[in-house]
Amino acid sequence: MTMPRCKLWIVWLSLGVVLCAFSAPAQSQQPPAVPGAKSGLPEAQGTGATAGRQLPDHLSGSISGTVVDQTGAGIAGARVRLSRQDQSPDQEVLSGDAGQFSFASVPPGPFRLTITSEGFTSQSSSGILPSGEIYTVPQVALALATAATEVRVVPSPTEVAEDQIKVEEKQRVLGVVPNFYVTYDHNAVPLTSKQKFELAWKTTVDPVTFGVTGVIAGIQQAQNDFSGYGQGAQGYAKRYGASYADAVTGTIIGSALLPSLLKQDPRYFYKGSGSKRSRILYAIANSVICKGDNGHWQANYSGILGSLAAGGISNLYYPAKNRDEAELTFENTLIGIGETAAVNLLQEFLIRRLTPNAPHHEPVDP
Repeated sequence: MTMPRCKLWIVWLSLGVVLCAFSAPAQSQQPPAVPGAKSGLPEAQGTGATAGRQLPDHLSGSISGTVVDQTGAGIAGARVRLSRQDQSPDQEVLSGDAGQFSFASVPPGPFRLTITSEGFTSQSSSGILPSGEIYTVPQVALALATAATEVRVVPSPTEVAEDQIKVEEKQRVLGVVPNFYVTYDHNAVPLTSKQKFELAWKTTVDPVTFGVTGVIAGIQQAQNDFSGYGQGAQGYAKRYGASYADAVTGTIIGSALLPSLLKQDPRYFYKGSGSKRSRILYAIANSVICKGDNGHWQANYSGILGSLAAGGISNLYYPAKNRDEAELTFENTLIGIGETAAVNLLQEFLIRRLTPNAPHHEPVDP
């Protein structure tokens, strides 16, 4: 029995649809994604911060090296400081026996090493540490430090005193009369025995001393003092000799010999400050007191005993009829003390003004 043509066409059409359905590739079906739900499949790996947590891009490394001297020998105990450009604190190590040093767990990037060691000049080294690498610094050779020696030349007290004497020897009243036995420095260094004798000798042989002695002898002859010497050239010569002998013995004994034995300073220490009354008393007192070589004030045994000694010696050359031994000796001593007080007053109020080369003074405390 034959089927109608329309039904046959429907059968063939249905058969084609079935065959097409079986021949199409299988499609995987997944349930629709629900917002907020997690899938059972692993998530795809991303980039940026997520990737950085799983695979770090910056790995720490290490820095090592050796510190040697110019001969190539290792320097032990050298201080090696590691500095970085970031805000991390500096690290510091000491080199080993062979001069080796090492820094571990150092972040990558620029760095600077500063190496110091006693007796050597400091040296710096810079570099860049790659990520996760071991960086070996080229051998660091330190040069010996240049020794800087400061030499201070301090003059001895004797040299200082010698300089002071040279200043005092330029002190001349009106630029002529010697004024050696006064100091305008209240901290003047004590004189040595040799310097005391040298100053006394220069005073006694100064041309002005000879001239003043001649004037004194002339006055004595005019007044016929020490008449036992007579008159005329012979009498003048005897008076001149006696007067010069008084000056020499008084200066040598009172300003050199006894000051050396008793350790006293024969100079007058200019005061130059305070009231007029205090300066007058100071000048008069200095005829019987003086400064010791130890810097303390004390009785002027040198001056007083020097006058007594000079008076006693004068009995050897004064005319017999003018000798009164003890009386003349004490008379000359008192005269010497009075003369010293008068000269000190002149020193304090007048002579310095008349002395062109007098240095700047500092006040003296009695």
